[in-house]
Amino acid sequence: MLAETPLRIGIVCYPTIGGSGILATSLGMELALRGHDVHFISYERPFRLPREHPRIQFHPVAIGGHDLFKYPDYTLPLSVKMAEVSRAERLDILHVHYAVPHATAAILALSMLEPAERPRVVTTLHGTDTTLLGINPAFGPAIRHALERSDAVTAVSTFLEAETRRLLHVTRPIEVI
Repeated sequence: MLAETPLRIGIVCYPTIGGSGILATSLGMELALRGHDVHFISYERPFRLPREHPRIQFHPVAIGGHDLFKYPDYTLPLSVKMAEVSRAERLDILHVHYAVPHATAAILALSMLEPAERPRVVTTLHGTDTTLLGINPAFGPAIRHALERSDAVTAVSTFLEAETRRLLHVTRPIEVI
């Protein structure tokens, strides 16, 4: 069934063969089959993403190092690419899979856009972004901030929804999908 009014959706995910990347890619392909325009944003083409599809585009994130930094950063180049794609493609939604660095980068990307250019941000939690990184004091506050600023948050299980509330003290609605 084709969408009456196609949406322009950006999907940000890890491109590897792990569960979050597979789920995000499958979702994007299904949305494209239903008539939506889907824009994947990642450092590599997702593992299961077809090379050619009329309603799917891939936007690579260039990760460059700088002599000033000991390690290359992914979050800042990702946020810049998310803002660029949002502006150029007039995205309606940014669906980010994984809180770190994807949701945090999305919140930063929104701040680079004029209000009329800002897509809605949907963050999907997959597990370790809450259960391992959420309890780390170096990540937890940033994760909580990104979740509270997302327009919608989903989790892949009721256990994960409960753990997110318990570990990060998130009070906003989290929809289990």
